[in-house]
Amino acid sequence: MKWLRKKNKHQPSLSLEEQRAEKLAELGAQLWALRQEQGLSLEQVVALTRIPRRLLQAIEEGNLNDLPEPVYIQGLIRQFADALGLNGVELSGTFPISSAQVSPLSRGNNSPLAQLRPVHLYFLYILLIVCSVNGLSQLLNNALLQASNSPNQPYPKQKSVVKPELAQLKESTQVQPISNTLSGVQKGQVVQVGVTLKASSWIRVIADGKTEFEGILPEGTHRIWKAQEQLTVKTDNAGGVLVSVNQEKAKKMGEPGKEEEVRIAAAKPKF
Repeated sequence: MKWLRKKNKHQPSLSLEEQRAEKLAELGAQLWALRQEQGLSLEQVVALTRIPRRLLQAIEEGNLNDLPEPVYIQGLIRQFADALGLNGVELSGTFPISSAQVSPLSRGNNSPLAQLRPVHLYFLYILLIVCSVNGLSQLLNNALLQASNSPNQPYPKQKSVVKPELAQLKESTQVQPISNTLSGVQKGQVVQVGVTLKASSWIRVIADGKTEFEGILPEGTHRIWKAQEQLTVKTDNAGGVLVSVNQEKAKKMGEPGKEEEVRIAAAKPKF
C-alpha cells in the first residue's frame, strides 16, 4: 500500500490554470475552424454576438491572459458557439471554471470562500445578461417606433455596391429630364432638396455656387440641403439616388451606374 501511494504521488497532474489553458486552446481551434468553414470574418461574429473583437481573437488563439474571469470566458465561448450554429451550452460546459473539475492532489484549498466565489460570479454574469437583453429590447423598440413615425424615409430593399471610378467620371453640364419635373418651386421659397441613398454612391452638392458636400454616402443615408437661388446634385450612380424637392415625392435621378446631374432653381418673383 505504501508503494502504491508513493507511485500515485509521482503521477503528473495538471493544475486548474493548465487545464483551462489546454481546454481553451482546443475550443478556440474548433471555433476558428468552423468560422473559416462558414466564411465568416471576426467582424461579422462581433455583430452577431456583441463581443469585442479582441476577446473573440483571444479565444481562437487560446490566449488565457487576455480574457476575463473563467466564468465570463465560459459565457463568451457559449455565445461564440451559438453564433456559429453549435450547442453553446454543451460546448462551454467543457471549459473548467471551478476547483471541482481538478483532482484533490493538484489543489488543496477547499475553503468555503474559494468554493462560493465562482458561484457568485456566475449569478452576477446571469444578471448582466438579463440587463443586456432588456436594454437591447428597449433599443429595438425605440428604433421601430422611430421608423414608424418617419414614413417619408424609404426603406432600402436592394443592396448593390457601386465602386466609383472618380478618375473616369465624365463631366456633364446637361440638365437631365428629372430637373424639369422637380423644379416647380413656388415663388419666394428657397430650394430644399432631400437626397436618399438606395445604394452607396458618390455625391456632389453645390448650393448657390458653393460646394456643400462631395464624397461617398453609404446606403440608407438621408440628407437635406437648401439654397436661395440654385442647387445642383451630381452622382455617378443615378439609379441608387432618390431626390425630392421641397418635401415632394422622391424620384430616381436615372439609371443605375450612370452619371447624372440635376439642377433645381428657385423661381424669381415678378414685379
